[in-house]
Amino acid sequence: MSGLNIEAELNGPQLKAVTAIEGPVLIIAGAGSGKTRVITYRIAYMLDKGIPQSAILALTFTNKAAREMETRVKELTGKKLQSLTVSTFHAFGVRILREEIEALGYRKNFSIYDETDRIELIKESLRDCKLSSEGVDLYRLGQIFSNIKIGRLKWGSPDGADTVWEPVYQEYQQSLKIYNALDFDDLLTVPIALFEEHPEILEKYRRRYRYIMVDEFQDTSFIQYRLMRMLALGGGGGGGVTGETRPPNVCVVGDDDQSIYSWRGASYENILLFEMDFPGVEEIKLEQNYRSTTTILEAANGVIANNTNRKDKRLWSGNSGGKPIEIFYPENESEEAAFIAAQIKKIRFEENLRYDDFGVLTRTNNQFECIEEAFLAENIPCKVSGGQSFFERKEVKDTLSYLRVIANPSDDVNLLRIINTPKRGIGKASIGALLELAKKNRSTLWDSLDRFRIAKRLNAEHGQEMLFQEKGKGEKGEIESFISLIETLRESMLGSGELFKKVKAMVEEINYWGYLITEYSKDEKKARWKYANIEYLIRMIETWEKDPDNLDAGLFAYLNRISLLTRTDSDSEAGKGKANLMTIHASKGLEFPVVFIAGAENGIIPHERSIEDHPEDAVKAVEEERRLFYVAITRARDKLYITSCRSRKRRQDTIERVPSPFLAEIPGHLTEYHENEKELAPQSAEKFFARMREKFGN
Repeated sequence: MSGLNIEAELNGPQLKAVTAIEGPVLIIAGAGSGKTRVITYRIAYMLDKGIPQSAILALTFTNKAAREMETRVKELTGKKLQSLTVSTFHAFGVRILREEIEALGYRKNFSIYDETDRIELIKESLRDCKLSSEGVDLYRLGQIFSNIKIGRLKWGSPDGADTVWEPVYQEYQQSLKIYNALDFDDLLTVPIALFEEHPEILEKYRRRYRYIMVDEFQDTSFIQYRLMRMLALGGGGGGGVTGETRPPNVCVVGDDDQSIYSWRGASYENILLFEMDFPGVEEIKLEQNYRSTTTILEAANGVIANNTNRKDKRLWSGNSGGKPIEIFYPENESEEAAFIAAQIKKIRFEENLRYDDFGVLTRTNNQFECIEEAFLAENIPCKVSGGQSFFERKEVKDTLSYLRVIANPSDDVNLLRIINTPKRGIGKASIGALLELAKKNRSTLWDSLDRFRIAKRLNAEHGQEMLFQEKGKGEKGEIESFISLIETLRESMLGSGELFKKVKAMVEEINYWGYLITEYSKDEKKARWKYANIEYLIRMIETWEKDPDNLDAGLFAYLNRISLLTRTDSDSEAGKGKANLMTIHASKGLEFPVVFIAGAENGIIPHERSIEDHPEDAVKAVEEERRLFYVAITRARDKLYITSCRSRKRRQDTIERVPSPFLAEIPGHLTEYHENEKELAPQSAEKFFARMREKFGN
C-alpha cells in the first residue's frame, strides 16, 4: 500500500475498521479517535485490494471534508483519483440528476435555486394564489415548504403545517417544474423519486457503487438515510442486485454523542435504523482519544453518561493526567469577557502559544459582542465563525464606513457603501456616471463628486447643463447635499473633543433610525435591535476613549485599531493567527490547546428556546443540549475554562442567572474554582522576558 505498513500506523480497533470492507459495518467513532484517518486508510486499503475507484462512493457533509478526504487518500496511495466519488449528499444528488433527470420530464440544463431565488418564487406563488406577501415571514414559509418536501411535516396534522399554505406550495412546486429548476431539498428528494419511478436507473447505480461509506452518520437526515439505503438495498429494501447473495458493502461512521443538528433534520436514531435495516452489521468502537488529556475526557464521559438513549462507550487517552478544569463565576458578561481576554494574554505569554491556539465557544452568536469588545480592548486579533461578527453587521459597517470616508474621502469602497445609505435619491445611473468619470480621469470617486460640484457651478454661471443633464434637479441637489454633509462631518469629527459624542451626533444627523424604520416597516423590533447595535458601538468608542492608558483618542487612531483587529489576513507577528470565537455548533470537528466555554448558564445551555420549542419532548431536547456541551468539552486538548455569569443583560433588564445543570455532572475532583489572578508570578515574568530577549537577540 504505497510502502505504508497499516499495522504500524493504526491501533487495534482502527485496523479492524479499516480492513472490514465486506458486508455492513457500523463504526462508532468517539471524539478525537482518528475518524478521518480511519476513513481515508479504509479507502486506500480498498484500492490496494484491487477494488476499482469507480465502485467506491464516499459521502460526507461539507465540501471541505470531501476535499480533505480525497487529498489524504491521494497522499496515501500516490494515485490519481479520476474515478473515485467523494462527495457531499447534495453534490451526489446533482451528479445523478445531470445524467438522468430527463426521465422525470426535466431538461438536463436545470437551474438550482439558492435561498434568494427560492424566496422570490414563493412571493410569485403567493401572488398567483391571489395572496399578498405583505406581513408574511417568507423565510418561515420556506422552512414549512422544506419540511413538507422532506417529510418532516404533513398538511393539517396536529403538529403539522397550516393547510392555508398548501395551494401556495403546490403552485411553488409547479413553477419549479415549469422553470426547469430545483431547490436545495430537491437535490435529495428528486433522485429518490427518480429511483422509485425508474427501478432500472436505481439498479444501474447500485451496480456501479458496490462499496458505500457515509461519514458523520449521526448527522444524516431521514431523507439522506433513505437515499443511502436505496443505493445499498434497492427500492424494495432487500435482495440487492439481481442474482446477488452477499450482504451489501456499506460502512457508516459516526458518534451518537455528537448528534447536534436535529434542528436541520439530522437524527442519531438513523444508527438504530441502520442496525434494523442491515442485519448482521459488524459494530466497531473507536474509544481511544488522541486529542485530549484524561481530565478532559473524564469530564466529557461524566456529562454524556447522563443521556439515556445512546451507545455505551467511554473515551480514554494515553495522555494521562492533565490540568484541572477551571470554573469561573463572573458577575456579568463584561467581567466574563474581560476574564477570557486576560487569560488568553497571560497563557499566551507564559506558555508561548499562538492566538489561534485558543478557542472561545458560545451557545449562541449573540454572546459575541462583549467578547469581541474585550478582545478589541486587549488588542487580541479575532476570527469569528458560526455567526456574524459584530463588526460585520450591516448597521455597524455603515457607521464605520461613514467614519472611514470622513477620515479618508478617497476611500472609494466605503464611499460607495454610504453614498445612498440612508436613501437620498442618488440613482444607479448617476453613480455609474461618476465612476466612469473617475475611471476616465484616473481619479477617485470623491474627486468625481468634486468635479461635478465645480462643473455645476460653472454651468449655472453660463446657463448650461453639461453633467447628468438627463437627470432632474432633485438628484443634483442630493449629490451636492451629500458632499456638504461629509465636509461638515469631517470638520466636526477631526476637531478636538469627545469622539463618541460626535459619532452619536453623526448617526442622528444622517437619520439612520429613520432609514431602519423604512427598511423594516413590518418589523420594528428588528429595526430597534439594529439601532441598539449602533448604540453599542458608540459605547465601545466611549470606553476606549476614556481609557487612561489611551494616549491618542482621535478618529484616525480608532479606525486604525479597528482595521488591525478585524482584517482578514493573519496576524503580522510571524503568522501567529487569531483567537477563535465561535458557536459550539461551528466548532464541531475542530480542536484547540486551550478552550473557553462561555455562558454555561441554565437558559443558555441548555438553551431555553430549545426546550420551549419541544414541550412534548423536553427530555429529548435536553439530551441534545447535553450532547452540545459534550462536543464543546471535547474540543479542548490541554486546558479547559468554563464561565457562568451571576447576572446577564437582556435588552434593558439585568437578569439573575444560575449555573448550567451540566456543570454539576462534571466529576468534582476534576474541577477547581477560579479566583481573580494576582500579578504575574516573578518566575513567570522572568520566563517571559527571557523569551523576549532570545527572540530579539539580546
